[in-house]
Amino acid sequence: MGALWMLVAGVLFACMGVFVKLGAAHFSHIELVFYRSAFGLLFIYLIMRARHITLATNHWRNHLWRGISGSIALALFFYCITVLPLATAVTLNYTAPLFLTILTVLVFKDKFHLPLTLSISLGFCGVVLLLKPTLQHEQLFSGLLGLISGLLAGVAYLNVKQLGALGEPATRTVFYFSLTATAGSGVWMLFDSIHAIDTQGWLLLLGLGSTATLAQLSMTRAYVVGKTLVVGSLAYSTIVFASLFGIVLWHEHLPWSSWLGMACIVSSGMLSLRLTPTHTERSK
Repeated sequence: MGALWMLVAGVLFACMGVFVKLGAAHFSHIELVFYRSAFGLLFIYLIMRARHITLATNHWRNHLWRGISGSIALALFFYCITVLPLATAVTLNYTAPLFLTILTVLVFKDKFHLPLTLSISLGFCGVVLLLKPTLQHEQLFSGLLGLISGLLAGVAYLNVKQLGALGEPATRTVFYFSLTATAGSGVWMLFDSIHAIDTQGWLLLLGLGSTATLAQLSMTRAYVVGKTLVVGSLAYSTIVFASLFGIVLWHEHLPWSSWLGMACIVSSGMLSLRLTPTHTERSK
């Protein structure tokens, strides 16, 4: 059942990418971050009220770091979706597990054994293959920003793991991330242009907010009822669905080197999930 929930999440996350790409014709990527985050903030707050989960926390610094890293990663990810092929932008963001593996080993002072080192190396070989064709289209800078979004997402995931070890409920963690992203993008919008929202714009924003929130809930459910390694591996189904949407909706045909790079990144991420040392003890 967990596998099915993760596949549903994969479809919904890919749909979120579609709405971001469509919404770029009406809004800036910062505006899209704001509306996506505000929708999620309201939704998660209602869930917390229903479950009687308070907003009070003793770990606000951890929430702040998670919020900042996650918010910047989200903004860079949305920007890359607007300027790169959908499959490329999504794949670069999904390098997060590679960076999470490296950060986990460094933070907990584990050793890089040979299989793990080879797995990480495979992933970055995939990144080189994926970024290579972007140089011909003068999109290398955007590709590097996509890679940075993966790095910062990896930092955010490490913060989430640490908050979980501290006993923070997932809903509170998501709430403070959404709050930080909403506040940060809202302030940015004050110094940038704010576009009027017409009927089509409202429909796009509703699609963006609902798919993002439902995808988050489906993913959470998948991890609750499924096996972590299976669910984590199926998370890469988002790349497959995003690739299909890109081909059908925008006729995005990537060269063979890009597909090979994507395959390397997916394979590396799945291997890293199996090889990364686990640290489930609660922090004191």
